[in-house]
Amino acid sequence: MKRRNFLKYSLAGSALLSAFPYYALAGSKKLYPYDRVRLGNTGIELSRMAMGTGTSGWNGSSNQSRQLGIKGMADLLRAAFDEGINFWDSADQYGTHAHLKEALTKIDRDKVVILTKTNSKTYDGVKADLDRFRKEIGTDRLDMVLLHAVTDPMWNVNMKGAMEALSEAKEAGVIKVHGISCHSIGALETAADEPWVDVDLARYNPGGVAMDADIDEVQKVLTRMKANGKAIIGMKVYGAGKLVHKKDECLEFHTGAKFIDAFTLGIESIEQLRDIQKRLPEASVRG
Repeated sequence: MKRRNFLKYSLAGSALLSAFPYYALAGSKKLYPYDRVRLGNTGIELSRMAMGTGTSGWNGSSNQSRQLGIKGMADLLRAAFDEGINFWDSADQYGTHAHLKEALTKIDRDKVVILTKTNSKTYDGVKADLDRFRKEIGTDRLDMVLLHAVTDPMWNVNMKGAMEALSEAKEAGVIKVHGISCHSIGALETAADEPWVDVDLARYNPGGVAMDADIDEVQKVLTRMKANGKAIIGMKVYGAGKLVHKKDECLEFHTGAKFIDAFTLGIESIEQLRDIQKRLPEASVRG
């Protein structure tokens, strides 16, 4: 395996894509979306890929919820589950909790891993969100809850109440792990060293699109974060859709990063699900 050479590459954006280091990132065995992986030190085992439900997600809706509706998305989640993909990525901002609830009417809750996110920044706000989220999804517990789209570098000071609410929920068994989704390099730097963080949802792709900083800087922070014992889930794999013409490179870039445990991909159709099922195994070993 040549992934150990990955950190030698500091090319960014279009330069990396035009001279992609396949030989440095190619794995020795094929990887599949349904592979079971351990999420860092959390004790959670899940599929390598999460079914993302928040493409262009904002103001309580997403492409998935707008185009598929509750039944359509539930059917898509079940189709992926039947293929071994048991990791669902949701958020209050996406408005997809009801879609997960519908999917759970025909799937054993214990067999899926549910991640969701809160935009609340206070103790009372997060407490209320946790109660509401569980009702909306139809479950008494959540696997992962993250503080969503945080940009404040001082979030671990200014959002102490929100952190405390999630810590209490973890102690009570309402959630298994807590963490953060960062949308600035300052917030990401803080997350890398903050003991409270169990898991981080990180933006990472070979074009540097919609990331917290340039590839080299983000790579260094995520490497430190992983060394500090935190689990990392990758997102923006295709650069918010701007790198779909380079899907294979994006997938190999992600799977070649030793610090990323799993990744989430916004899937909007059966056709897209079939595409990633065929594409990932070949991309992961492309040399």
